[in-house]
Amino acid sequence: MIALKTNYILIDYENVQTKSLASLKGEQFQVRIFLGPNNTKLPVELVLAMHEMGERADYVMLETPGTNALDFHIAYYLGILAANDPSGFFHIVSKDTGFDPLIKHMKANKILAVRSASIEKIPCLTPPATKSNSANGNATAINQEKPSTRTSVNELIEITVADLLKRNTSKPRTPETLISTIHAKCGKDTSAVDIEAVYKGLMSRGYVKVNGTKVSYDLPAAT
Repeated sequence: MIALKTNYILIDYENVQTKSLASLKGEQFQVRIFLGPNNTKLPVELVLAMHEMGERADYVMLETPGTNALDFHIAYYLGILAANDPSGFFHIVSKDTGFDPLIKHMKANKILAVRSASIEKIPCLTPPATKSNSANGNATAINQEKPSTRTSVNELIEITVADLLKRNTSKPRTPETLISTIHAKCGKDTSAVDIEAVYKGLMSRGYVKVNGTKVSYDLPAAT
């Protein structure tokens, strides 16, 4: 089993009233929901999902209201989490663009971070509709097939990472060859949507970095 990066999901509940955590059941996800003084009623589905996650989920309640008070709390806890696990991937779920300078600063310090307007738009959970062919400048549309239900994307990512670890210095060096390698390893019957989700998932977890037409790797150690 490959040890995946921990993805920390910090939800600004005053800004985004999340109702479901169904896509965050994987062990690599940890959730913190930040509640303002007026957030006194939560959907039953959300509360039950938080309970099922056990120690991987927690609430942070703001008792005293104030301008941007909840944002400062999120920034504070984000700093603590990043200090404790600098190799993690940090996601702020909020429509508030005021977080973007902080995200930019974290990235400049080589900490993986992103803001998403909803859980559904978190990069590793949302496969793109198209892929860019950087080698010839063409954009090829991805068929909108239904994602495979036989093997989850997270499992496909683990399969791909295990294969890449075995390759040592013979890893794919362009986005196109990496996608072809993913397809070959995950199986020719794997949908294009799933292949693209694996590709984006590798990047969102920090295992793969794409710079133009070049690909570099920062893979986890095999366990």
